[in-house]
Amino acid sequence: MKQAVIDIGSNSMRLTVYETGQGTFTILFKDKIMAGLAGYVENGVLTQEGISQACEGLLSFQATLEALDIRRVAVFATASLRNIRNTSQAVNLIQAATGYPIEVLSGQEEARWGYYGAMREVNLADGVFVDIGGASTEIVRFSQGTIQDAVSCPVGSLKLYRDHVKKILPNAQALTAMEKAVSQATDGVIQKPRARQLPLVCVGGTARAALKLAKHVYQLPEGTNRVSARQVKELCALVCSSQKQAADLILKLAPERIHTMIPGLLILRQVAEGFGVSEMIVSKYGVREGYLCGRILKVS
Repeated sequence: MKQAVIDIGSNSMRLTVYETGQGTFTILFKDKIMAGLAGYVENGVLTQEGISQACEGLLSFQATLEALDIRRVAVFATASLRNIRNTSQAVNLIQAATGYPIEVLSGQEEARWGYYGAMREVNLADGVFVDIGGASTEIVRFSQGTIQDAVSCPVGSLKLYRDHVKKILPNAQALTAMEKAVSQATDGVIQKPRARQLPLVCVGGTARAALKLAKHVYQLPEGTNRVSARQVKELCALVCSSQKQAADLILKLAPERIHTMIPGLLILRQVAEGFGVSEMIVSKYGVREGYLCGRILKVS
């Protein structure tokens, strides 16, 4: 059975098509649109232009799915529609324009589905999970295979950029302001474990781009999905130290993230240092796979 899942995020809209079986799935197809919906929020309200962007993205995905004759489609939204004042209005307008019912996930639901999705690939008993999005960051602390805390922090890579950066890359003043904003948004959430360093399991565009940059800078094996905590810290310092060096590196390896790479890395560094983690592990699965398995296939 073929099943499509669409994730309306604050920075990107993503479509994944799966072949599903008895509690199993295989990814058949992926598509992405960098809609940047967080950039269309004014005074807490998603503007009509932002709503139109969301509709255009969904209609583009719809055309693709119709061409592939895929009829089973689930659509959910995260902070893009959750953290605005006109959620109901925006959802109703998008549903009316596209015909797709939309489920708006709570912050805790997004964190849990992201964690469950990542664990489909990274089977760890203890650690910290993080999903850095465009307008929110989800953090899960897990022990002995059980979630201890699942929270959503009101800070994301695109929101940081929009709030604090005037040009393409941040200057020293913007970096300081973003660091303060990240610290305030995660206050009370980050708690360094007393005993031992834990792995940090990451999903999302920032984590994947950070892994790509780290592979290049540190000449890591192409197939690796792990970066040491020290390398994460050094990588963040590297891109923050020189605008030209940062621009050259990001444009070469992750050009679509030229605006959000540094803000995303600041969040990643804060989480890594705050929890005192040993390494970053990037999972290829995340909230869409967790949602697919938990909400649609009903498997744990």
